[in-house]
Amino acid sequence: MNDAFGFDLAELTPADGASEEAMETVRAGDLRVLAQHHTTPNGPHSFVLAHGWSAVWGTPGEPELVAIAVARDLSRSTFTFETSRHATVSFAQNWLVERGCPPARITLAGDNRLKPDDDLTLQVEQRIRQSGSRLDVLDTYTFNPWETWTLTRDSCATKAPIRVFHEEWDCDAGTYTMREGAFADVSAARTWLDERSGPLPEPPEYTDHDGAVVRARAARIALARSAGASATPSAGLDAPRTAPAGPVQPPVQGRPL
Repeated sequence: MNDAFGFDLAELTPADGASEEAMETVRAGDLRVLAQHHTTPNGPHSFVLAHGWSAVWGTPGEPELVAIAVARDLSRSTFTFETSRHATVSFAQNWLVERGCPPARITLAGDNRLKPDDDLTLQVEQRIRQSGSRLDVLDTYTFNPWETWTLTRDSCATKAPIRVFHEEWDCDAGTYTMREGAFADVSAARTWLDERSGPLPEPPEYTDHDGAVVRARAARIALARSAGASATPSAGLDAPRTAPAGPVQPPVQGRPL
């Protein structure tokens, strides 16, 4: 991982007011770069995924990840600058990929970060990264240091189109899980988020035994059995654990602890 932050914009000017305004919202000293891709030295495009430390101490629930896309027009000595805030790494990666970043160039690397706990987490994150614009983000919340959720509307879902992506961290184990839940409407989703009265409802497509997510779950169960795991995997999505009490230093999923 390269923590250096910079876009080589010294000789360039913002192409429009929106780019100038977006630049003013980014403070290099507030950001720790998690992944970045530049087309070539002094090339036309830069993509950055960073963690904004000030969000940890700001408004409760504020998303902590910042995605940045820069496009330079060297012939005119101008640039465009876009930023977007996200609660989870996979949604930030999706935003960057939609703006032209090669997916393989914006993955996280390094040992000093939380790891996916199971194959289902990997499959759900992959679905988010590859979803294009079909997941319209309605709301997010970050509970440091144990979970985040992202409330979305899936424009391609024919049943239960409101989707909750729930990410939970096990800081002691150094791992996290990501689960997708499906609801008929926003009200039902918010009720679940407020009450947590049962497991996160599975999306209808999870019952398709030819689906990639179902195959991932089967592989996970087989791996657990072969390793002699004592716990039996649940038939449904895992229910969230109770948040620990008292002040703690917040780690960041997929980001350096």
